[in-house]
Amino acid sequence: MAKPIHSMIRVLDEARSRAFYKEVFGMELKDRFDFETFTLVYLAVPESSFELELTINKGRDTPYDLGDGYGHLAFAVDDLAAVHAAARAAGHAPRDIVAFRPDGETLLATFFFVADPDGYQIEVIQSAGRYR
Repeated sequence: MAKPIHSMIRVLDEARSRAFYKEVFGMELKDRFDFETFTLVYLAVPESSFELELTINKGRDTPYDLGDGYGHLAFAVDDLAAVHAAARAAGHAPRDIVAFRPDGETLLATFFFVADPDGYQIEVIQSAGRYR
């Protein structure tokens, strides 16, 4: 059996990225490995063993091109409105909350998107149904 353990994104500013993931999602530092040309930072929430790996390439000062292949990360939360309000209060400009009803009637998910400091799109979903 395979178990997902982490997802990695490249970021420019470690402190700015750590602050974003702490403010919006409550992610804490789990490990940090500093090498000659790059640093690996692992963040997680206490309720999950899944980690977000931030890779910081030393000496880089230009934003990464996210290209057209990247989709998004997703987080399930217990109180979508509270997370949305906290993200807005912290100045992160979340998009509006959406009730997604693809057939016009049945609610599949309630969510919003917010971009992290490097432009990665993060979907924040109300914990319900298949999204837990």
